Amino acid sequence: MDPRKTVLTTGEVAKICNVAPRTVSQWFDSGQLRGYRIPGSKDRRIPIEQLVRFMRTHKMPFNGLDSGGRRVLILDTDAALCDTLRTALNGHGYEVTVAASALEAGSAAHEVKPHVVVVDISLPDFSPRAISRFFRSTADRHPPRLIGVATGLTEACGQALLRDGFDAFLCKPFDARSLVRLMEPATTPSPHPSDGVAVLPEPQVRVNTHGC
Repeated sequence: MDPRKTVLTTGEVAKICNVAPRTVSQWFDSGQLRGYRIPGSKDRRIPIEQLVRFMRTHKMPFNGLDSGGRRVLILDTDAALCDTLRTALNGHGYEVTVAASALEAGSAAHEVKPHVVVVDISLPDFSPRAISRFFRSTADRHPPRLIGVATGLTEACGQALLRDGFDAFLCKPFDARSLVRLMEPATTPSPHPSDGVAVLPEPQVRVNTHGC
């Protein structure tokens, strides 16, 4: 963020707080986040000092004031899927990093400090509990939201992931909108409940991997 700026748009606040723009609008309209509307338009503006006050009240991390990107780490060996998801998630305002192994993911996690980690749980020698423990122990303040994905992922397997420390799970094939809906709780100031499976009836991203 430009340090010279003293007033922000709702889109800029959304990037800083890692939420969807409509969430910022709801904060504004409810009076939780103070600001003003530009005369003659519906555009909202939020002074920096009001944003800082809001973030402090809700115990939100301030590192977003320096870089407002919403960062996602994808651990998956399917290059075609990763490229498709990268393009789709970039369109939703997410910065995407891809890793093809747990070792690469660990290194990338230290560098990019992701808000969300999407993991294909069918990878060889994969331990959901170990992955969960790693990301939660290495996070500075707020651990990333962990989402497990796999082809043929059953409700029982998904519930096992939740018990191992994951926050949500998604059965392949899925489309980017389904993934974004599961990612969004990571961009809100309140604790997120586990969400379970969310699959759209007409998937746009199809992949073939082993099941749970």
